[in-house]
Amino acid sequence: MFRRTFWFTAGAAAGVWATTKVNRKLKQLTPESLAAQAADKAIETGHRLKDFALDVRAGMLQREAELGSALGLDAPADQDPRELPAPRRRPALGPLADPGTTTPYSFSYNRNEDH
Repeated sequence: MFRRTFWFTAGAAAGVWATTKVNRKLKQLTPESLAAQAADKAIETGHRLKDFALDVRAGMLQREAELGSALGLDAPADQDPRELPAPRRRPALGPLADPGTTTPYSFSYNRNEDH
């Protein structure tokens, strides 16, 4: 008698457990639930992309500062960082200051002179 009662109770408990499990899964698969899950994943992905972009931007600024200090290109403190620095003037190479003059430092090559 106890055997039958035990197995009947075990079967009823398994049935309740299985029914509860199936009902939870069915609720998860409703269109509203799937839409909410997709929206949550999209928001989470957006946050991860934003964090990644901020990390990349911070790395770019750090590397730019390292390169600027290594090359001596640090901008003055009173200059707006969004503006481009003033163009640098090239130093004159002595006699080449006038491009129309021919000096020992400059020559013209005419491919027709060799023939």
